[in-house]
Amino acid sequence: MADIRYTKDHEWVRLEADGTATVGITDHAQEALGDVVFVELPIADRVLAEGESCAVVESVKAASDVYAPLSGTVLEANELLADDPSLVNRDPEDEAWFFRMEPSDPEAFKALMDEDAYQSFVESL
Repeated sequence: MADIRYTKDHEWVRLEADGTATVGITDHAQEALGDVVFVELPIADRVLAEGESCAVVESVKAASDVYAPLSGTVLEANELLADDPSLVNRDPEDEAWFFRMEPSDPEAFKALMDEDAYQSFVESL
């Protein structure tokens, strides 16, 4: 099973077998946003710093930045979201991933919250 970690900005990160990282927003985030109507994704080869705003998700209620959970280089964006942004509401933590990246420091992944820590964090909000 893939190892998934979370950020306080409600992004999830799945470390893949090849060392790349897949990034998206959590179910909690999509519920807070409501019906997603537009997603702006980072372009391939963009170099990201951890915590940098790198994507935007817009709903009928609000627009929200998506932040890079790790430093690294964007490999690809999920083009399905351009055609069907509502996929974020239907399957936020799997098919509606935002982008894949090559982390510059794979060890930084371990510093992110595991599922239990993230659930505790959400409950404390």
